[in-house]
Amino acid sequence: MLALVTGASSGMGLEYARQLAAAGNDVIIVSNQQEELVKVAAKFEEEYKVKVHPKYMDLASPDAAGDLHSWCEENSFEVELLVNNAGMFFFKELTPEMSGKVSAMMNLHMVTVTQMCILFGEDMKRRGHGRIINMSSMAAVLPMPGITIYNSTKAYLLNFGKSFWYELKPYGVYLTTVCPAAIATPLYKLKESLLNFGVKIGVIQTPGSLVRRALRASRHHRRVIKPGLMNIYLPVLIWLLPRPVVSLCWKKLKIKLGA
Repeated sequence: MLALVTGASSGMGLEYARQLAAAGNDVIIVSNQQEELVKVAAKFEEEYKVKVHPKYMDLASPDAAGDLHSWCEENSFEVELLVNNAGMFFFKELTPEMSGKVSAMMNLHMVTVTQMCILFGEDMKRRGHGRIINMSSMAAVLPMPGITIYNSTKAYLLNFGKSFWYELKPYGVYLTTVCPAAIATPLYKLKESLLNFGVKIGVIQTPGSLVRRALRASRHHRRVIKPGLMNIYLPVLIWLLPRPVVSLCWKKLKIKLGA
């Protein structure tokens, strides 16, 4: 099987690529970190004796999905598993000065993923089989200040995936949307001590455990999975918080974090 993983030079994308390669699959790894990609490709080829094809590109550009799909066609790559994992994060109040980051996040999380699903999904439909994994987040159901664009784009991914699943299913193609709670990756820029403590007490998952669950869910054609204890209780707690309390917390966080 040939898998394509975006955001594969670090974090969960790297773990997806590692587990897929370890299982004997050839992998296309895509990222905007060229040096890291080359190192990962060489390392995994040596360790797991599979083909690893690195592709350096900025997936936040409007034409990224089409360019990547064309590159795969030119190289006769038939992608059996597509993992749309690439993402970005910022915690900040929205201002006009944030427009560049806002556009990049919306392109990366929504435009590119949607086009990737359509383009590669069409190839899978013609072949009569294939799987897609889209990484959403628990934030999709948490309308909170500071992550306004992040949680909105993740909510889009959740609803898009749930709907597109039905369009793909008659052709033998399945899309699994993964909505993890907190994961111990560099994305959120937390101190390593905090990440380790969160893992120890069970409120933060490791990339390894999350990816194993996601791949298993994909093999079983699950439509949505929401792994992690925080997925159970945090949305309820947030929903129960009075709005004045949320406003007060945001006010204090802005001062502390300079958001």
